[in-house]
Amino acid sequence: MWGVSARAEDRPGVASFIGVSPHPVKRRGVTTAGPGRHTARLFQGGGPCHNPGMAQTADVVIIGGGVNGTSTAFHLASLGVRRAHLIERRHLAAGATGKSGALVRMHYTNEPESRLAWESLKVFRNFKNVVGGDCGFEPIGFLQLVPAGFEAALQRNIERQRRIGIDTRAVTRDEIRALLPGCRAEDIGGAAWEPGSGYADPNATAYAFAEAARQLGVTIETGREATRIVTERGRVAAVETDKGRIDAPAVVLAPGAWGQGLLDPLGLDYGLVPHRVQICIFRWPPGVSRRHPVVIDAVHQSWFRPEGTHSTLIGVELGVGHTDPEKFDEGVDPDYVALCREKLSARLPAFRDAGMRGGWAGMIMMSPDGRPVIDQIPSVPGLYAMLGDSGTSFKTSPAIGRCLAEWIVHGKPRTVDLTAFRSTRFAEGKPWVDPDSYGRERLTISR
Repeated sequence: MWGVSARAEDRPGVASFIGVSPHPVKRRGVTTAGPGRHTARLFQGGGPCHNPGMAQTADVVIIGGGVNGTSTAFHLASLGVRRAHLIERRHLAAGATGKSGALVRMHYTNEPESRLAWESLKVFRNFKNVVGGDCGFEPIGFLQLVPAGFEAALQRNIERQRRIGIDTRAVTRDEIRALLPGCRAEDIGGAAWEPGSGYADPNATAYAFAEAARQLGVTIETGREATRIVTERGRVAAVETDKGRIDAPAVVLAPGAWGQGLLDPLGLDYGLVPHRVQICIFRWPPGVSRRHPVVIDAVHQSWFRPEGTHSTLIGVELGVGHTDPEKFDEGVDPDYVALCREKLSARLPAFRDAGMRGGWAGMIMMSPDGRPVIDQIPSVPGLYAMLGDSGTSFKTSPAIGRCLAEWIVHGKPRTVDLTAFRSTRFAEGKPWVDPDSYGRERLTISR
């Protein structure tokens, strides 16, 4: 097998790669493969010139050119996997990544996701040195607002995050008013403040990961669609595409809302449902001149952040389920614009008459419990997956990519324990439930 030792065959799902240099070198603060003589190319549009009748080979094939796929490609190369091949059916960041609000915040109502976010923040803060390029990170601060009755849960979550090392604290209503001028605060039960969080540019982040991976030897190919994951002798053997087969002993599946067609032939059903979600942008009204922080408002089930220098971007839960990702409308619905204005002005009354400047819709894949599946699929050795992100994996994508790469190279994730994200939890009858949530399960971005 390409890149898999006989020893790895005795450990299902764990591959060791002949392409890993025994003498890694340092590049921009990370360990990279090297002596540095890489021959891979970045393929756009029509793809590479190869004989479609001949199978290509790779150590790892990554399916999906969003931020999770490109992060995984970069981290694989950083760990020394030289013959990785990322394929994307359209263009980089064509799915949920390119439509993301791109919040970068640590506040979750569970420890595993906060740990992923915390490890990822370390990358966002030092992106140029760790990855290269510019991710557009804006550390303008983050406010988590919760309704009355959830003050104790908020405090437990804050304490849990502080133990991890996250810079967060509870703030009073007066402090909320200072951080978010012009806001209504009477209906807020409690709030958490993260001064070092903010938002980033989702397209720039995915592009930078891809370019860094390419420089380290990864083949990045757009306009090539995976049609089937091939198994032989009980494990992954290849990926069939519309431009021929790629033989590989390991596959990372990060397809966003477009993955069910690849899961079905393998007999994998996790109850994933594609959802169409929307975002709306409002121009600041007269009198608003200061950029506000990123806000998740659990009282009004919404989230918002600055967009540019004079606008605010807002999303409201949850979206329309069972939408066909091949046929969805990418525009914003008029009734959704009205809903966003209602929710935004409920917190910031000055926005009641704000002008709508634009909006869009994108597709996410929801899992039954609203949490991602990140796993080496036990029934398909060699298949690694990031599925059902439920609209909240941009901020955790640096750590997710790192963990998947560690799993492939080292046999298990080292950065964060991913047990909670296991694919078998549904069959076990143990869907994810956060005891310290804020009153609604299965929220997307704002949970």
